[in-house]
Amino acid sequence: MRKIWLAGGCFWGVEGYFQKLKGILDSTVGYGQGNTPEPTYKEVCSGTTGYTEVCEVVYNESIISLQDILDHFFRIIDPTTLNRQGNDRGPQYRSGIFYDDEKDLPIIDAFIDSRRASYRSPIVVEVQPFRNFYPAEEYHQDYLAKNPGGYCHVDMSLAKTDERN
Repeated sequence: MRKIWLAGGCFWGVEGYFQKLKGILDSTVGYGQGNTPEPTYKEVCSGTTGYTEVCEVVYNESIISLQDILDHFFRIIDPTTLNRQGNDRGPQYRSGIFYDDEKDLPIIDAFIDSRRASYRSPIVVEVQPFRNFYPAEEYHQDYLAKNPGGYCHVDMSLAKTDERN
């Protein structure tokens, strides 16, 4: 069982997408990489806390590799936009990959390097060691499962080849 924290705009869509993939054991949305203890959604939306909306992804690496997770992540984000994904704007919507195992960094760096030529603009996805994570309020957890018509900037059909069903 491994963990990676992914920030790709609104965390509802990131969580909903990764929940469709084989090998994903659990996910929790929350706030990561910020500067204050136990932030609220309202505080994070102020853009002053340093937090980004993050999805903690727990996965079985014998079923899905970190490389595959990163491939899926890049399917659902625009890695060249700073502080924006879809209609979501602000520093809390910046994209990032946060790791807690140093062995993951060379994999992440090599993946990003392999993708640079695919974009006209520079890739601006933050890559940092995991610093902190606070789960979001309960109503944010599994939001799209609870609210199937809820707003989402992620094209869920991009996961269809890997659906669990």
